[in-house]
Amino acid sequence: QVQLVESGGGLVQAGGSLRLSCAASGRTFSNYAMGWFRQAPGKEREFVATINWSGGSTYHADSVKGRFTISRDNAKNTVYLQMNSLKPEDTAVYYCAQGSHGGYGDSRLQYTYWGQGTQVTVSS
Repeated sequence: QVQLVESGGGLVQAGGSLRLSCAASGRTFSNYAMGWFRQAPGKEREFVATINWSGGSTYHADSVKGRFTISRDNAKNTVYLQMNSLKPEDTAVYYCAQGSHGGYGDSRLQYTYWGQGTQVTVSS
């Protein structure tokens, strides 16, 4: 059974940084793309960043490009989201997700498994 467990969320002031981690188990981690999504209160879940199976290709949403960086460590079965220059509008529950294959994607439909989420709150 696949499990994805996020950690690293919290409360930070605007301009600060956080690093989210997502530890995966249950199937061969290095075979699958990973992604980060977020959902703010009253809004739909939106794409943040994605990375392919090897870590050689990444794609970030325009709203976070240049501030957030997705990476992965296949030896540790973990994907990361480094978040710098945080803004109040980044406040949301952040979810990691595991894809149905190795290629990355920005659609929720491309992801099979989801974590429980971790809260990120950015104060102004």
